[in-house]
Amino acid sequence: MSILFDNVLGLFETPEGGFTLRDASVYIAGGEIVGIDRAPAGFVVDRRIDGCGEKLLIPGLINSHTHIPMTILRNAADDLKFHDWLFGRILPLEDKLIPEDAYWGTQLGLMEMLRTGTTCFLDMYFHIDHIAQAICDAGGRAVLSRGLMGGERGEALLAEAVDETARWRGRENLSLMLAPHAPYTCDPGYQREVAQTARQLDVGIHTHISESEREVEEIVAKYGKRPPALLEETGLLTARTVAAHCVHLDEADIEILARKGVHVAHNPVSNLKLANGVAPVPKLLAAGVNVTLGTDGAASNNTLNLFRDLGLATLLHKGVSGDPQAVPAGEGLKMALANGARALGLGDRVGRLAEGYAADLALIDLKHPNLQPVNDPLTALAYSASGHEVELTMVGGRILYENGAYPTIDAARVIHEVERTCKRIGLRG
Repeated sequence: MSILFDNVLGLFETPEGGFTLRDASVYIAGGEIVGIDRAPAGFVVDRRIDGCGEKLLIPGLINSHTHIPMTILRNAADDLKFHDWLFGRILPLEDKLIPEDAYWGTQLGLMEMLRTGTTCFLDMYFHIDHIAQAICDAGGRAVLSRGLMGGERGEALLAEAVDETARWRGRENLSLMLAPHAPYTCDPGYQREVAQTARQLDVGIHTHISESEREVEEIVAKYGKRPPALLEETGLLTARTVAAHCVHLDEADIEILARKGVHVAHNPVSNLKLANGVAPVPKLLAAGVNVTLGTDGAASNNTLNLFRDLGLATLLHKGVSGDPQAVPAGEGLKMALANGARALGLGDRVGRLAEGYAADLALIDLKHPNLQPVNDPLTALAYSASGHEVELTMVGGRILYENGAYPTIDAARVIHEVERTCKRIGLRG
């Protein structure tokens, strides 16, 4: 379908890496943006969406770290210390999940992300076949990374990841990474094996680094070095590595991440919820590290709404640093857009409102009271928007959410199946 977004306010990136907003007409065909302000030759409009000068068209947000099937575990493990949350509550619940649960949990997560303007995400989990199928059935875009842990099943998990990569790579809407879970669940020998396999498969790495103080203390006690130094030694840190959290870093850690070109996924809501602390984002940015935004899973964030993390990221570091210009609105948006696209290896495909880019877009109704008066639409996105002002979301030129409806998802069936799962694993009576 060829679509014209007419008379909208568009969010465009400037050559300097900032943003500008201006009135625009945007032409969509073949899943791409084929024209801005002028229709390409032979363009025939199948549907015209009139913004009436009251709607803002933005590139779809990019969630650079989550665990999408964990939407099933939303509000199931709250107000716990991180170690108790993970080992005492979450892992035992995950042991009860079957592959079909991952399918329905993924579709529920997609519903929330599409509803709030996220069009692409980087995931870490297992049951990759069912997650990938759920995304393809819904029409979303994702980079999937197979969660890997060492120990007795380490070799089998890595073999499964190799097979899954072969099965799903090459699709326009999906790409793959390997995900050694964390340095405390993957010993150095296993880390080296995963790094070597990633090189052989020509895929990136997605991992957790320095999420908690306890993690850092345990790694130092066991290996005599901090997590970034250990992972550099084992080959897991490259320019194709996305490191989630990175809360507890010293100056040497930051230097390593910057020197290796590692992308850091900032998850402010989850880090606060689990009382893990605040990542040194201003220092990372000053060192030249590409910082992105992620929600983490709904079991620790409780939502997959990236607007929530955008708002917090652009406020939190001001309060911590005492600098009102720390992580300004424009920087936060870059983290949720172009920075995220670059980290996912999709920098030439998504994250920008530009000709030749995929038509992964969100249309925001500026008439909502919390956005009025619209004195500065750019800062309103960070400081005023909740995400629920999104009225339409498309991926690859295909409308996947519009005014409460999901054309490609049976929303009632998804809710029903997730409820059944919750009862089966003991979260419901």
